[in-house]
Amino acid sequence: MTSQCRSITILGAGHIGFAMALLLARSGDYDVLVADRDVARLKAVAALGLQTLATPDEAALQKAIHGRYAVLNALPFHCAVDVATQCVQAGVHYFDLTEDVQSTQAIRALAKGARSVLMPQCGLAPGFIGIVGNDLARRFDELHSLRMLVGALPRYPQGALRYNLTWSTEGLINEYCNPCEAIVDGQATTVAALDGLETFALDGVEYEAFNTSGGLGTLTETLAGKARQVDYKSIRYPGHCAILKLLLNDLRLRDRRDLLKEIFEAAIPTTEQDVIVVFASASGLRDGRLVQDSYSARIVGAEVTGQRLSAIQRTTAAGICTALDLVAQGRLPQQGFVGQETVALQDFLGNRFGQAYATECAGETVAA
Repeated sequence: MTSQCRSITILGAGHIGFAMALLLARSGDYDVLVADRDVARLKAVAALGLQTLATPDEAALQKAIHGRYAVLNALPFHCAVDVATQCVQAGVHYFDLTEDVQSTQAIRALAKGARSVLMPQCGLAPGFIGIVGNDLARRFDELHSLRMLVGALPRYPQGALRYNLTWSTEGLINEYCNPCEAIVDGQATTVAALDGLETFALDGVEYEAFNTSGGLGTLTETLAGKARQVDYKSIRYPGHCAILKLLLNDLRLRDRRDLLKEIFEAAIPTTEQDVIVVFASASGLRDGRLVQDSYSARIVGAEVTGQRLSAIQRTTAAGICTALDLVAQGRLPQQGFVGQETVALQDFLGNRFGQAYATECAGETVAA
């Protein structure tokens, strides 16, 4: 528990911002202010009895940031660098959910000499999956391969895509279009999004997985020179990748992302009946033996203080709230850039917010 009630600003009152506000307010240790330029979005947060602030311009945004203990940024990824810059100038801790590699690199550069924490990529992937991957990697004397797969999926898929929108459409398109960081044959490199298609079954359900951007966070830097193969893939139901390649490559919609966003949001329904599937596997040498360790989790929505949260709301909000909590408790560095792999998996799962993952996960070791 924190020793005092700390003032927190959440930027963005969408589904994830709402979940973050709910979790932090329920803890009793944070004085929560939620800011958004869309006044209509703030109504749901205000109904929880929390402070809200409309931020239609730069002056209002600065008011939301200055004098706070920390800012949790749930805005679209293209807002990340500007908000982080203002937090550095104000000496305010900064956390976000971005999957955008360039934004994270820019924030890392900002952190040099900063007197506050800058901790981007605090969601599910990037975020929790990097913590899991690093925990698996540290178990080996010699790490050969590390595979990480994550899916935010509808529980009742329909249509040819067998997919529903559960989070940011802009972030989704970013993952499908941008180069993907990986380690191949011991060298840090990039691979193409949508490549590396594989199929597998988990708990009797058939899935496919393929390369997407941003899920590894800074893990490729951490494991450079320590692993032969490291990659991250998104999980979908079979058939999804083929349709994406038609849209993005054959119809060249990767060059018209605004149009692609419009098509997705007009044609693909949103759903709160979702499931998060996490699977990570590592192999290598331990005590001279070839061993494989794995980790899996399946997480669905739940009711929190009378409010129904979807699986993606639970997991994403749990990630960033845990990061904040560990900094507030002094269990993470107190200034500069903090990567997700700085967080110990045991500390994450033992945290009051991180327990959203702990109750529904499993791991095993297989000796070859």
